[in-house]
Amino acid sequence: MWTNRFFSSVVRIQTDRGHHVIQEGPYRFVRHPGYVGAVLLGLASAVALGSLWSLIPAGLMAMLITDRTALEDATLQRELPGYAEYASKPRRRSR
Repeated sequence: MWTNRFFSSVVRIQTDRGHHVIQEGPYRFVRHPGYVGAVLLGLASAVALGSLWSLIPAGLMAMLITDRTALEDATLQRELPGYAEYASKPRRRSR
């Protein structure tokens, strides 16, 4: 959220705020760092609880977040100028 002032719980293009593609910070490595963090937090919490049963809701949460990520990515590619080009760039640096 520090790097991306457009980070929001609602998927929308914030044209009123000059929404543009963010490519700095963690966005250099992954397109949706907030969702990656949420999945890792959910899975780490399940492990910290020390119960195999806690992996069930954590896995379900990870699947829901993955679906939301795909839907958000499709919206951004369709509606945010420059996002499709950003999304097509490889995330690894070649040596």
